[in-house]
Amino acid sequence: MLILAAQYLPDIEYVARLIAAGDDYIIDCGEHYIKRSPRNRTRIMTANGTLDLTVPLIKANRPRTPMHTVQIDYSTPWQHQHWVALKSAYRSSPYFDEIAERLEPFYRGRYDNLVEYNLALLRVLLDFMGHTAQLKTTTEYVTATAEDTDLRPKHRTTTFTTPHYFQLFSDRIPFAENLSILDLLMSEGPYAVDLLNSCLLQ
Repeated sequence: MLILAAQYLPDIEYVARLIAAGDDYIIDCGEHYIKRSPRNRTRIMTANGTLDLTVPLIKANRPRTPMHTVQIDYSTPWQHQHWVALKSAYRSSPYFDEIAERLEPFYRGRYDNLVEYNLALLRVLLDFMGHTAQLKTTTEYVTATAEDTDLRPKHRTTTFTTPHYFQLFSDRIPFAENLSILDLLMSEGPYAVDLLNSCLLQ
């Protein structure tokens, strides 16, 4: 079974493995929050290189905080900052207009709960690729076995190789591995799923 965390604008490996898993996966919303991880952080490509975007949280540093209880902090204008960064990075991409129309509401409205926000974003991105199956989640911690593929650890070894696609600014910036799925979608649109299906997964 594939075990996933609820990530913010998840990386390419996450989505590739999710699609490949069929029904044999679970998104663990009962795990403990891990700071400085993809649970509230994503990486995009900009004209100046890669950039991390982080969703601020309320008291998430408390030990053993279950992910499904983590709340988003709106005391700073992070939504505006993220949206400006996304527009600046991708406005010249082939599929920007189509994707931006779906994403913009997430940077104007409020989701108090981080997991709900992350999962709603993920559903929109998967739907754009034609993957409309309902997400499988649990609020009970999932204990991985030796047969499982567990993507939750912050530091882990992976054999995943990012499929090569056209990245903006590639004329002056080397190809960056495993960015947010947004980077791939902005260039390939719904055809991104064909590249993901061709990935060699462990």
